[in-house]
Amino acid sequence: MSLKAYRILQQVDVIVGYKTYIELLEELVTEGQRVVSNGMTKEVERCQQAINLALEGEEVAIVSSGDPGVYGMAGLILELLQEEVKLEVEIIPGITAANAAASSLGAPLMHDYAVISLSDLMTPWEVIEDRLEKTAEGDFIVALYNPKSKKRVKQIEIARDIFLRNREPNTPVGIVRKAKRGDEELIITTLVEMLEHKIDMVTTVIIGNSQTFKQDNLMVTPRGYEV
Repeated sequence: MSLKAYRILQQVDVIVGYKTYIELLEELVTEGQRVVSNGMTKEVERCQQAINLALEGEEVAIVSSGDPGVYGMAGLILELLQEEVKLEVEIIPGITAANAAASSLGAPLMHDYAVISLSDLMTPWEVIEDRLEKTAEGDFIVALYNPKSKKRVKQIEIARDIFLRNREPNTPVGIVRKAKRGDEELIITTLVEMLEHKIDMVTTVIIGNSQTFKQDNLMVTPRGYEV
């Protein structure tokens, strides 16, 4: 997280968030702070609860993993506030999983890249697949979020096949689990072999472009400088 986010979390009256993220923050919670958490698919209720607490005069922080504006709660909070009494809202930037994972892998995002979630809970799969096709055709580096769950296993296979039609089989792929959470796991493999490794909901997958190469134990995408 950013230093500002770290400081804000220690100053507010109430911290609201998805239970898994709240567990990651346990050591930051100070005496006297109230913590409100709930589970998956309860995002609207969570944000509305945070707004209600703020309307009661509490200073409230609602947390997301990574950055609140990247598949996080920032947009939903602002949408819900359209019809509400005006509240002072500040979006505190964090470090999104693509950037956290990339720093562990080396420098794979040094050129144009796309970030695509493979979860079809909020976006129809047909739309996601079309975006994957265009990203692959455009030779973008891609960071895949929510690549695989217990029930959703085919999407990562389809994504890999789309990129195999547009990239060499030996294109470097970085797989990072729990990026920067203390028990991080990472491996650099290839496009053709990536499905042989563990991929789940706490994994970020970065597929290189046609110029990305492996240098020792790192992934590097050239920016185009003359070296």
